[in-house]
Amino acid sequence: MVPMNEDQMGPQMERNISALTANTVAMVLAGGRGSRLKALTDWRAKPAVPFGGKFRIIDFPMSNCINSGIRRISVVTQYKSHSLQRHLQRGWSFMSGQFGEFVEVLPAQQRMGETWYKGTADAVYQNLDIIRHYIPDYVIILAGDHIYKMDYGKMIAAHVAKGADITVGCIPVSLEEAKAFGVMAIDDDSRITEFTEKSDSPKAMPNDPTQALASMGIYVFSAQYMRDLLKADAANPSSHRDFGHDLIPHAIEHANAFAFPFLAGNTSASGYWRDVGTIDAYWEANINLAEISPDLNLYDKNWPIWTHQEQAPPAKFAFDDDDRRGTAVDSMISGGCLITGSTIRHSVLFSNVRVHSYSIVEDAVILPEVEIRHNCRIKRCVIDKGAVIPDGTVIGEDPVEDAKRFYVSEKGIVLVTPEMLGQNLHEV
Repeated sequence: MVPMNEDQMGPQMERNISALTANTVAMVLAGGRGSRLKALTDWRAKPAVPFGGKFRIIDFPMSNCINSGIRRISVVTQYKSHSLQRHLQRGWSFMSGQFGEFVEVLPAQQRMGETWYKGTADAVYQNLDIIRHYIPDYVIILAGDHIYKMDYGKMIAAHVAKGADITVGCIPVSLEEAKAFGVMAIDDDSRITEFTEKSDSPKAMPNDPTQALASMGIYVFSAQYMRDLLKADAANPSSHRDFGHDLIPHAIEHANAFAFPFLAGNTSASGYWRDVGTIDAYWEANINLAEISPDLNLYDKNWPIWTHQEQAPPAKFAFDDDDRRGTAVDSMISGGCLITGSTIRHSVLFSNVRVHSYSIVEDAVILPEVEIRHNCRIKRCVIDKGAVIPDGTVIGEDPVEDAKRFYVSEKGIVLVTPEMLGQNLHEV
């Protein structure tokens, strides 16, 4: 395919992007545990963690694929993937096989040797035979654990226009945040000139000493170049088998490696991108959705987020006595919730949550099927799926007492799981 120049990309932009995405296969890397989320990932992979009242984290990159016209999607799994696989089977089975569309799960299965996936690059390398079967022109590699909206078609079009071998999605982040990401430097043509993975002293952007240009974990490859690069990396005994540590630095020196900036206006979204990799970040991103004007618009019909839609009855609020009134203010309340004689403020309640009389829930993220019984005071916390909070429980008011029973984050957010309450839902 002949690369497009900027003039050619004008009036035919949408049609060209459609043709390019049709010849692209997406690989969603969803095998990581996400250990910084503590007990939230004891029994599920990070991409399977619930988010936003009714979604899972993985729904966001998956929806970006669908909305961008990429309908050949492989999800690479490894760590405790049952919950994730079940979600994909239930929520993403609408793809039409007769038109060549699919969402397939690629578990670690020692296809290229006797080891499990050693790193992000190895996870793709071990599935090269499957990718080759689909004969794509381009392969887009996606992290399965970030929250954002992005039109990948525009990134693929830029990749082709530049004649790139690899294009890396990037976004400015604070220097402190940048320590957890790969950080790059680029020239005036967006060619990557330097790349450092998870440095303790990330390099600031020339025009902003407070920020660094971080990798989003999104890579567009020309398919043949990716195959050659992964094979060479697999033969290198000193490699970490990781895109950030090994493949991108190699591509900078030996190939055409470019950056693609994630900007406001890429979709109808505002340039929102979050790595909800800690309890604080996870709580903040969920609670922000309860604001009057949240940073992420979940009500955008032009860029919908797809998911498994559980068949639940509407949320219900009961009792209207002066001291026993079921109310919710500045909150997101999902289907199946019962708020009986209790008060919910500035919180996010997932499906089938029950809050009994005389309880107060404030600044809280309550995952599905939680039951909060009578006379409880619940503040600034995340309560995991299926937990039953006993009568009279107080959480979020005394960090010292909370720490005796639960996990308390650096910013004072309390994580509560059924196991912490002695409710061993996962016993065998």
